[in-house]
Amino acid sequence: MSPPPGIKLIRNREWNIQTYRYIVLLITFIAYVCYHASRKPTGIVKSILCPDPTHTNKTIYHGWAPFNGPDGVSKLGEIDLAFLACYSLGMYVAGHLGDSLDLRLFLTMGMIGSGIFVGVFGMGYFWNVHEFWFYLTMQMIAGLFQATGWPSVVAVIGNWFGKRKRGLIMGIWNAHTSVGNISGSLLAASVLDYGWGWSFVLLGGLIMLGGFLVFFFLPAYPEDVGFSFINGDEEAQIVKSGVGVGGVGGVEGERERERQKRCESGGRGKSIGLVEACMIPGVITFALCLFFAKLVAYTFLYWLPFYLTQTEIGGKYMSVKSAGNLSTLFDVGGIFGGILAGYMSDKLSARAITAATFMYASIPAMLLYRSYGSVSMHANIGLMIVSGLFVNGPYALITTAVSADLGTHSSLKGDSRALATVTAIIDGTGSVGAAIGPLLTGFLSTRGWDDVFMMLVLGAFIAGLLLSPLILTEISERTSKTMTNGRPQNPGAAASQPLLQEER
Repeated sequence: MSPPPGIKLIRNREWNIQTYRYIVLLITFIAYVCYHASRKPTGIVKSILCPDPTHTNKTIYHGWAPFNGPDGVSKLGEIDLAFLACYSLGMYVAGHLGDSLDLRLFLTMGMIGSGIFVGVFGMGYFWNVHEFWFYLTMQMIAGLFQATGWPSVVAVIGNWFGKRKRGLIMGIWNAHTSVGNISGSLLAASVLDYGWGWSFVLLGGLIMLGGFLVFFFLPAYPEDVGFSFINGDEEAQIVKSGVGVGGVGGVEGERERERQKRCESGGRGKSIGLVEACMIPGVITFALCLFFAKLVAYTFLYWLPFYLTQTEIGGKYMSVKSAGNLSTLFDVGGIFGGILAGYMSDKLSARAITAATFMYASIPAMLLYRSYGSVSMHANIGLMIVSGLFVNGPYALITTAVSADLGTHSSLKGDSRALATVTAIIDGTGSVGAAIGPLLTGFLSTRGWDDVFMMLVLGAFIAGLLLSPLILTEISERTSKTMTNGRPQNPGAAASQPLLQEER
């Protein structure tokens, strides 16, 4: 348990807990910006690898074998499936490893490995490779490395922040997903004129640089920089321990005994298995909901630029570069959606109600975008932002605040920590949907985009419906609390009221 080498180098005096929290938020934010940015090139170059012969733009692309044949769109869908299938399967393993290994080193390895194989995919352009198996293999390996990211960053945040205002903090922090999509789209599109391979090489290099940043500067655990996390999750329970910083002191009584227990076991707490994590109330329900929520969100992520090049907007078709830039506005809406969903869920103390409300609201938003998005550029932009807000809002909430809540659930006894494992179960299940959505889009789009949007509407509806049991539970809890608060209290009940308030 020692500070990261970069922290050792730049720290000339002891820092307080808030300083480290800001550092953790910033570095994990940058790290996942890099992860998401490195996934964008495949969506941006689709129209170059498999151009639409029915219309032309200012720049003529002849395609790239093996994707420029009549089955090119289907092959692109298979590439997406290969990446996301390996990503979702790798997530279950990565979550358990993240709870067992040093998160800083694990995250560094994943980012550097991702960068290498994203870059090698792009090198197919420079090496003049036209074999489908090459691109399929590179995507599969990249997907396995990418699986290290999400369980790790959520676990790090959960180590440093308690449940109080977790929805709002993580809603703001989760903007990294949209910022990564936006920056990845802009960077990938900016080098298209030099050859599509540069889009992958540039973004692969970016995530590798992010990996070095994590290695040198991310304090993954409070214990690494001299703080001890004492069996709970409120700010008052992260205390100075003198571990790893050569400090003095410690804490008295029970807190000191708890700290010593954690230090004897490596300072991390013990990880739990997948089956135990699945038994935590709410994990399976939210995992199934995310399956359909990510099916919708990732269809937009991978296919929106391609859709824009194939759709007349105000009577004109867009170039590949312009479509890539315009598609970033969906993620602009997603930033606001994640923050709004987090804020609402904190205020209402109702994660399921908030997530379901957003999923149901996304249905009319997507139908309006399909029907009226082609009327004019202004209509397309406005409806795209609104769709992004409602589609990405619940996706952001479930993968951040909900996962962290469940990973520190009261049903976990003692020092067991399940943050990375629970995050992996929920997001891994969601990523199966993320793989299926783009794959089905590759086939359905050949019949017409109306079929694609009907698939998205159905997915959003099922996602909201799956949360019904949890919604009823939240309503029941709120009703019982309201009734309890309205009753006359005896002196004993009055004495216990501060405890009730604190629980909230």
